Amino acid sequence: MSEFARLDRLPPYVFATVNAIKMEARRKGEDIIDLGMGNPDMGTPEHIVEKLVEASRKPHNHRYSASMGITKLRMAICDWYKRRYDVDIDHENEAIVTIGVKEGMSHLVLVTIRPGDVVFTPNPTYPIHPYSAIISGGDVRGIPVGPDQDFFQNLMHATRQTWPRPKILILSYPHNPTTETVDIGFFEKLVDYAKENKIIVIHDFAYADLTFDGFQAPSFMQVKGAKDVGVEFFSLSKSYNMPGWRVGFCVGNPEIVAALRRIKSYLDYGIFQPIQIASIIALNGPQECVEQIRLTYQERRDSLINGLNRVGWPITSPKGTMFVWGKIPEQYLHMGSVEFSKFLIQEAKVAVSPGLGFGEYGDEYVRFALIENSMRINQAVRGIKAVLQQSASPPDGDAVPESR
Repeated sequence: MSEFARLDRLPPYVFATVNAIKMEARRKGEDIIDLGMGNPDMGTPEHIVEKLVEASRKPHNHRYSASMGITKLRMAICDWYKRRYDVDIDHENEAIVTIGVKEGMSHLVLVTIRPGDVVFTPNPTYPIHPYSAIISGGDVRGIPVGPDQDFFQNLMHATRQTWPRPKILILSYPHNPTTETVDIGFFEKLVDYAKENKIIVIHDFAYADLTFDGFQAPSFMQVKGAKDVGVEFFSLSKSYNMPGWRVGFCVGNPEIVAALRRIKSYLDYGIFQPIQIASIIALNGPQECVEQIRLTYQERRDSLINGLNRVGWPITSPKGTMFVWGKIPEQYLHMGSVEFSKFLIQEAKVAVSPGLGFGEYGDEYVRFALIENSMRINQAVRGIKAVLQQSASPPDGDAVPESR
């Protein structure tokens, strides 16, 4: 009973190490400002909640639902794409509701690869991107991304050097954790690459609405030929402050959507129907709430970036996501991201995510999640300022960071 082969392939969970330090400090009564996990702190807009309550009172909504999602929600998804991106999606064959993006992506990878198939993912990246392939028995190759990287150059190099040929490329823009963004030309090159190399593209579009300074993130589906090679996932978690509701969807290539629909028919009966009904209201109802959420994150971003730059930690302001990706200050760089994250909890009373948890190419960085209000963010900056201005040399990073 102690041997579980799929679990044996998973590396140690780096975030757990830092989280344990944070929880221990809180048990001692310390006020730790948590900018670690990307868990939205704001409530779901009231009109969405009211629809959930109304639908929950109707007994016929308490029955099993459909694993692919109710028809009206799939139609709302397609209407959303048409309004936002002028993209036509067939609600019967090109759209499916998922229990959040993590569930949908995990099961899609499970049904589309065989043991030993190669999956490309960015490195660093959101953990479920590589882990979905690892759990499914695939082999993962990370494509370096970041401020000093040329993604397509790295992608072509990896393609030439990889055998067997890659089956899937998973990517996400705006990107978590690096906050990088791309234009529509990037996706046009991506479609050409995918066709030439016969590779499936899975695009995670979780931060479609969280963009700043006039930037608007393009959808992969906007590109001619995108449906020929792949699919796109979107989640209501960030745009509508609905993380605990677990509502996402996948659109695009009908064969890929059909594969996900078939495996989900064996695994679940879909999301609680009142949640799906409320999600229709989210997509089709007033969208001022999305703009207010975006502005809140922009205000928090500005507070953190301006504060850190002011105290001697220069970081470029991101154009998207709900995160800030900061290179560890030079005097602390030798510690690595795990030890530096522990150090910030202990000395600055601020919790962040170590970059190593997103891949080995992230180990010189930490990720701040903008999940505290500006007052608390300013308090975090003051704690970091005190650390950066310490006259004593920083402690040696003698603990070895966990390997992915």
